[in-house]
Amino acid sequence: MEKLDGKSLDLVKTNIEALKQLFPEVVTEGKIDFEKLKLVLGEEIEKRNERYEFTWHGKTQAMKLAQTPSTGTLRPDKASSKNWDTTENLYIEGDNLEVLKLLQKSYFGKIKMIYIDPPYNTGKDFVYKDDFRDNIKNYKEMTEQTTKANTETNGRFHTDWLNMMYPRLKLARNLLREDGVIFISIDDNEVANLRKICDEIFGEDNFITNICHKARGSISNDKIISPNHNHILLYAKNYSVIFNLRKTIGLDPDLEGFTNEDNDPRGPYKLVPVDGPGGERKGNPYYEFLGVKGYFRYSKETMEQKYKEGIIVKRGNSLLRKYFLSEAKQSRKTDSSWWDDAGYTSTATSKLKQLLGNSIFDSPKPVDLIIRMLKQFTFKEKDSIILDFFSGSATTAHAVMQLNAEDGGNRKFIMVQLPEKTDEKSEAYKAGYKNICEIGKERIRRAGDKIVEETGKTDLDIGFKVFKLDSSNVKTWDPDFENLEQTLFDLQDNIKEDRTKEDLLYEILLKIGLPLTTPIEEIDYKGKTIYNVGFGSVLLCLENEIDLDIVNEMMKHKSEHMTPKVIFKESGFINDSVKTNAIQTLKKNGITDVRSV
Repeated sequence: MEKLDGKSLDLVKTNIEALKQLFPEVVTEGKIDFEKLKLVLGEEIEKRNERYEFTWHGKTQAMKLAQTPSTGTLRPDKASSKNWDTTENLYIEGDNLEVLKLLQKSYFGKIKMIYIDPPYNTGKDFVYKDDFRDNIKNYKEMTEQTTKANTETNGRFHTDWLNMMYPRLKLARNLLREDGVIFISIDDNEVANLRKICDEIFGEDNFITNICHKARGSISNDKIISPNHNHILLYAKNYSVIFNLRKTIGLDPDLEGFTNEDNDPRGPYKLVPVDGPGGERKGNPYYEFLGVKGYFRYSKETMEQKYKEGIIVKRGNSLLRKYFLSEAKQSRKTDSSWWDDAGYTSTATSKLKQLLGNSIFDSPKPVDLIIRMLKQFTFKEKDSIILDFFSGSATTAHAVMQLNAEDGGNRKFIMVQLPEKTDEKSEAYKAGYKNICEIGKERIRRAGDKIVEETGKTDLDIGFKVFKLDSSNVKTWDPDFENLEQTLFDLQDNIKEDRTKEDLLYEILLKIGLPLTTPIEEIDYKGKTIYNVGFGSVLLCLENEIDLDIVNEMMKHKSEHMTPKVIFKESGFINDSVKTNAIQTLKKNGITDVRSV
């Protein structure tokens, strides 16, 4: 019976395996032979000491931090969740660095779109201080105090910001699908540095554009030139994949002006030119058709076929084709990098105040801004997962629910936010919100209810499961647990006293790589709970006094389509003889993947 590893995905090991797939000859006994790697790469090696690079104090440590597995867990909090049993949305409270690490196994390559609005490093906002040795302990200490701003008088003003952003973006990239994209809002303070680290992490070739979002309408007369825009950097996981999908990316098409004067059974249409712009230079063919000579966008054979189908018509001395409304509805309109109509911050602040009843959050992003992003990249992917790991007031969650209501989508969101304490003098604190997470969760609750009320769509997923970052539920997995040496000899006491079976269940799901919204059936058998996860793909019993009757009952719920994993609590069996017989019983049922915790 194999013991579960209590760590998140080991990215160093994953990277070595990826290199092994490309160049098997350079990996020997799990180690990389750099001399062989140099030979494989030939002349494409930089040997000079002076080279183009972007560096700062602490960069090496930041890179290591991204690769260091987490030993933490995410504990379910049903009390502050909404529609726990049915929702596929997540709201996670915790340091986003540790959370991103914990999501690696379960959501690696599964996120379609990421949007983040990180601290702009203006001298007034908070910048996370990570601890390479023990970030879970650091997180607990950090959330017990009112966070401090990264002031401009700090001698490492830009350095601290870069050390915060680098490992988080590195981990975020892993979560993107091959056709995934990331939008990052920023202002002039750090846009140059952000562009450099994104070029390094995502690759210069995967940069799509720098969007200028007009975020304010009023003029700042105390400036030389009023800064009325923010930047939104847009990167692809794989630019070539996105480029090939470009016909499905963009804004909603213009559907005005379609008519059907000749009662074409294919429905309303517009007449559009068929001439080939750019002529010979663009490779368009030159010929005569219906007495009209010129460069056309179709070959003569295609033109003849379309004419036979009643698609090509002649008006005067011009050839036109019917562009049907049904076609237009499936098309997208190419957007520009100038967004002056995506909503002002002041308007977003006003709308949030109306929703929550108080001015409790500074500078939220407009819902329309996020919807614009979602429409462009999830038009054909209406069931995709959207991640925001600096979620703030949860505008992204609001936008996902709103767009789902508009187009019938089933997009899911994952919000991650540090439970940063609100200032006791603030309107938020006076209104009862002790930290930013409380604001975000209440915003989602009210926004969801309002959307259902306005649209009448009661089948919308407006719920969310809440999870909170904590140290491991298993003593032997927690490097900070007191009396760890004694615990190693006393497996009866391996689970922390203040933790529940459900806490342990979700930690196991994370550590074996299952999404936190995987369906779970609780089976009560003689007062013991058996968990049937993913319709029989994983079966767990985390009880004490496990006997063969329980094992046989578990077999009744295994998947018919795949061989399940089976997981027990190591100390749960009545005795070693029962454990041995249980393993033999599972083997007779074709199950060899048996693990313990």
